[in-house]
Amino acid sequence: MTPSLAIPLTINVDSWLIPARYCPSPHFDTRPQGEVSLLVVHSISLPPARYGGPYIDQLFLGTLNPDEDPYFAEIHQLRVSAHCLIRRDGEIVQYVPFNQRAWHAGQSSFNGRERCNDFAIGIELEGTDTDTFTDAQYQQLTKITQLLQARFPAITTEHIVGHSDIAPGRKTDPGIGFDWGFLKQL
Repeated sequence: MTPSLAIPLTINVDSWLIPARYCPSPHFDTRPQGEVSLLVVHSISLPPARYGGPYIDQLFLGTLNPDEDPYFAEIHQLRVSAHCLIRRDGEIVQYVPFNQRAWHAGQSSFNGRERCNDFAIGIELEGTDTDTFTDAQYQQLTKITQLLQARFPAITTEHIVGHSDIAPGRKTDPGIGFDWGFLKQL
């Protein structure tokens, strides 16, 4: 079922989006003291370049079966998560509350500050580094970004970056198909 993009989003007192589909990940911990000041946009598809299915949820929940796809044998042991995933149709899945530290950025640095997970929120878009993203994804990302900026005022326009910006040479997402100008226009 395609989600209604007209439904307003809110963040509750426990830092969960309403409405969203919740899949609480075990791959998070307590954020260290300090202000949330960065929003990192990622892209993911599992298996690579295939959309839909349960595999992104399974990766972030630590339940990915290595026998279901040859690629999964390489990644099933990873302990990773994101705060949210926005699927191609605009569905939002939340894995970690925004006030906690999701394990999305890995070895990373922003403006000379290491360990971006400590002060960043990670939003995954279902996609690849080369495909374009859907209007529904941009619409939902815009709504989430506005809510996060209201909740965490240090997330300014200059503090919305791609994974490739904080881990250059190691990561390339969200990739060339992501339209930064379109996001800023929205």
